Amino acid sequence: MRNSRSPNQLMFDGFETEFEKWLEPDNRWVLLSQVIPWEELSAAYEMSLSAHTGRPAKDGRLVIGAVIIKHKLCLSDEETIEQIRENPYLQYFVGFTAFHKEQAFAPSLFVEIRRRMGPKVFASFEGSIIARLVDHQNPKTCVDDDHKSPPEDGEAVPCDGATPASADQETPTHQGKLIVDATVVEQAIRYPTDLSLLNEAREISEQIIDTLHPLTGMEKKVRTYRRNARKDYLALVKQRRPGNKKHRKAIGQQLRYLKRNLGHIEAILDMLPGREIPLSHKQLRQYWIIGHLYLQQKQMFDSRTRRCDDRIVSIHQPHVRPMKRGKQNKAVEFGAKLGVSLSGEGIACIDNLSWNAYHEGHDLPAQVEAFHKRHGHYPEKVLADPLYGTRDNRRFLKEKGIRFAGKPLGRPPKMSSAEDNINRRQRQQDYRERIPIEGKFGQGKNGCNLNYIRARTSKTSESWIRSIFLVMNLLVLFRLLFARVLTHMGRYVTAILQAQLHWFHTSTARQTDKLKQSPLLETAF
Repeated sequence: MRNSRSPNQLMFDGFETEFEKWLEPDNRWVLLSQVIPWEELSAAYEMSLSAHTGRPAKDGRLVIGAVIIKHKLCLSDEETIEQIRENPYLQYFVGFTAFHKEQAFAPSLFVEIRRRMGPKVFASFEGSIIARLVDHQNPKTCVDDDHKSPPEDGEAVPCDGATPASADQETPTHQGKLIVDATVVEQAIRYPTDLSLLNEAREISEQIIDTLHPLTGMEKKVRTYRRNARKDYLALVKQRRPGNKKHRKAIGQQLRYLKRNLGHIEAILDMLPGREIPLSHKQLRQYWIIGHLYLQQKQMFDSRTRRCDDRIVSIHQPHVRPMKRGKQNKAVEFGAKLGVSLSGEGIACIDNLSWNAYHEGHDLPAQVEAFHKRHGHYPEKVLADPLYGTRDNRRFLKEKGIRFAGKPLGRPPKMSSAEDNINRRQRQQDYRERIPIEGKFGQGKNGCNLNYIRARTSKTSESWIRSIFLVMNLLVLFRLLFARVLTHMGRYVTAILQAQLHWFHTSTARQTDKLKQSPLLETAF
């Protein structure tokens, strides 16, 4: 059930609690809490909750704040709760008004939180961040008086010499730039090999047989040859560089062991007609997965190929697929593929998240329309690598009046050397402007563990990935907003100092004039 309490903390001078009085006002968590639009984020999170039934849910600010802390500091679920319990600044960040010695909530609740946070919730988060950024970039009021007080937290930052836009003024149809690219975020799985997958599937099948055997009433258990199968597996993996023939022979052995075990499981289940299958949900799921794995491996073994459709590379995470990327250090990556768009301000949005390999160039029209939906206008130009420069994409951008920053197709037209140099410099500048999205991927993978997703299911993994992008966008919002506030406060302080200096000079001149007109001064000389 939803929580009706407001996530915003009410701050009144002279009425602070003892918990708030000794907190440093310039602490990073205190400053970040003033930037985040808690009201909008909490409302978006509570969309997934029932309005009338169920137990009262945890406060939206507490839940979202815990997720931000977890991914900003790259902590586990348990360590995140412990850090909140021990750190008063983190407790202030999640909305506590007093220091709590007990846990904010059980660490296992993070799993349910990730299930609730779907793509619609994170899309609302992105919209709230963009709206907050637009409000500060286009303030409604402008202050020209140097003696005005500096802006409070959450107020619009005044601009210099600007006038508020009138209602009759037309908004531009094309504004800003859109940077698009794709990347793969890797799951935390063991590097898959055909032999290791078959050995793991064989061990799972043996565990299922051990569970079903007592229900058959037979005194002697069916033969699985598990000891011989284990010896055959270790005989190959202990070799430093086994040849292809030895490797193929070991795979064939494990396939035959697994086929025998699957036959025993089917025979035992046939002996229990009319009864509920005596296996847990986990074991039934694993039985279904190893059956598909056997069919795929048998198909590749018989056809002597290393490729098949929807190839399973992890028994515990069967949704993960291999991504052939052709990178210099990693030819194949295992995880989800993201189509990401980056605005000129640095806000990154996930436009497409797929567990299957696909051509990212087909995402460009949808990414342009998503940019128009978020910002209310189309970009002036699109920055992308040459893979996006297909004829269909160029035709689409031309119809929308958007320039594609890339080398044109076809034979180069005849032009003078001066025009050729200008075009070449323009393309180089466009390629340089595309670098920030590569930096965004580096920030996520090196700073927020975007290349090591430790969630188990596809839905929780997607929520994990989108949470990392939420944290990076909030850091961009924090940097841009406080840069404007500090700049305005610097101008305010400078104006005050100039006014005081002008008063000092004026006062000194008046005192000097009085001394010159004094009769005592004349008699003294």
